[in-house]
Amino acid sequence: MKEFLKRKDIEISVKRYLIEAMSAMAQGLFASLLIGTIIDTIGTQFGVEFLTQIGTFAKSAAGPAMAVAIGYALHAPQLVLFSLVAVGAAANSLGGAGGPLSVYIIAIIASEAGKAVSKETKVDILVTPALTILVGVSLSMLIAPAIGKAAGSVGALIMWATEQQPFIMGILVSTLVGIALTLPISSAAICHVLGLTGLAGGAAVAGCCAQMVGFAVMSYRENKVGGLVSQGLGTSMLQMPNIIKNPRTWIPPILAGVITGPLATCVFHLQNNGPAVASGMGTCGLVGPIGVYSGWISDIASGSKAAISAMDWIGLVLICIVLPAILTLIFGEIARRIGWIKEGDLKI
Repeated sequence: MKEFLKRKDIEISVKRYLIEAMSAMAQGLFASLLIGTIIDTIGTQFGVEFLTQIGTFAKSAAGPAMAVAIGYALHAPQLVLFSLVAVGAAANSLGGAGGPLSVYIIAIIASEAGKAVSKETKVDILVTPALTILVGVSLSMLIAPAIGKAAGSVGALIMWATEQQPFIMGILVSTLVGIALTLPISSAAICHVLGLTGLAGGAAVAGCCAQMVGFAVMSYRENKVGGLVSQGLGTSMLQMPNIIKNPRTWIPPILAGVITGPLATCVFHLQNNGPAVASGMGTCGLVGPIGVYSGWISDIASGSKAAISAMDWIGLVLICIVLPAILTLIFGEIARRIGWIKEGDLKI
């Protein structure tokens, strides 16, 4: 069995399934739902129906995009990879609000099943896609609704708790999602799986921005403009090797998130009512702030919000950019002066 699994490149490990598959899933989300939402928002704001239609089509492909991305991360052969389009569509649709988690689980199982039979018969062009689709769509019909309901319930509980205890949950959500952003797992996928929006989504945005903007600004003396851009608009994950060498380098941006999280929930009442995936993106391509803005537009269209106020804009800029930069610089300078962070510790 071990030889068979090795020959089929089926690696049952946390790294393959939790890190690589989930990170790829986030990229699939970005290339469909997230970019579609941005294009749709631009089209709506400027009255360009053509862009609105493109955005709608892109968003509708989220399920297949996630499934194919997961299959790619699992090194699925071409016939398996292409068959996952149907699997992703079924799992995402039948999973309802928790569709992304359904896609994540079912796409992994269907992909590995397809890999197991790939090129084992003389009629591979029939057997491999048939088995992949049968396994994936059957599982979608059997368990996707339950998975979706469970994920939706957990997300709803977090959002309810944030409404009830905005200070405590503001700290917890901001800190945990922010940490997940910098770790080699996908905070965006986690937020989307849980459907993390509303006040909890705003706290998540705060924590992610604290990590990205914080590391970008704090490490400017080592990494200059290139590091500022690659971390501030790219990913704070670039600092993971440095964090492993010196975990204390992580303290300043985490502390910044601990502060900005409850400020977002209690003072500015910052909510992300845009796509849940934006809650876990931070300033990566400015997706977090854009998600909050698209949520404002949706709320205005539905009548739940009268207009975008000056306080909304002030809160967004302070929570996403200004406060993370200032707070992390302060905490970082303290850490440098007491010897916790030394010159070169943040070099990427």
